[in-house]
Amino acid sequence: MKKAKTGHKDELRREYKRSDFPGGFVRGKYAARLAAGSNVIVLQPEIAAAFPNSEAVNEALGGLLRVAKSARIKTRSSGRR
Repeated sequence: MKKAKTGHKDELRREYKRSDFPGGFVRGKYAARLAAGSNVIVLQPEIAAAFPNSEAVNEALGGLLRVAKSARIKTRSSGRR
């Protein structure tokens, strides 16, 4: 037989007291900090299969950025004659 659910969702458990939380209860008070400190990117399965871990992805993207920057600098300098 299933246990009956209690309908007191807004109440604290017996072992907690409101005085233990002087700042009060604020829903989502760390949400902005979490969002600012994390980046989640979903790769397509065939791309994800090419990289064993996030370190490899970062290394490949870093190399791509370096090549793109160097190509951009060479293009700009050769076009200003």
